[in-house]
Amino acid sequence: MIPDWETVRRTMIEGQLRARGIRDERVLRAMESIPREEFVPPDVRLLAYRDDPVPIGLGQTISQPYMTALMAEVLDLKGTETVLEVGAGCGYAAAVLGSLAARVIAVEIVPALAQMARDNLRRVGRDANITVISGDGSMGHALFAPYDAISVAAAAPEIPTALVEQLRDPGWLVVPVGSLDDQELRVVRKERGRIDYSVRTYCRFVPLRGGEGWQ
Repeated sequence: MIPDWETVRRTMIEGQLRARGIRDERVLRAMESIPREEFVPPDVRLLAYRDDPVPIGLGQTISQPYMTALMAEVLDLKGTETVLEVGAGCGYAAAVLGSLAARVIAVEIVPALAQMARDNLRRVGRDANITVISGDGSMGHALFAPYDAISVAAAAPEIPTALVEQLRDPGWLVVPVGSLDDQELRVVRKERGRIDYSVRTYCRFVPLRGGEGWQ
């Protein structure tokens, strides 16, 4: 039996997001409108709204809905920004960011996943303001820098210096940092030449690969 996906999305919004303190109505509306089930493989579609990461193949996952919402909320997007997303995966988080910002540059190191993200975004009609690039996202993407905000969907041993350099002043960056098994979600603020960060929560992401991640 095919679920009523609209009802499932509303349940996710209330039970997983609002209940945990997500308050940005633009983020909540974006996540209610985007069909998350279309971004996961058919054999795990029934798990698409589970309160956990879900495998998407090639050793990667789609992040837990709450984590996607939290990372989008802390960027404080108003709709005019150019955002860099590192670790496009299946394209779902890029779709959320694309609903909140003017333009999204999403970088994915695994070529097959980059193509998956493009296909998924095109199929659901969310690709108009999102460019998916196959490359080493740990090094950012200098062509379109500086970015008003940067979201990193994979854990790094340290905050990649290239990303801080490509962040506009003022700007926000959110990135999971730590070991492979023990990470914290850091929110970085660049303003007037200063770099400040706070820790929002402990988390568990797949490792960031590339020049400033794990090899």
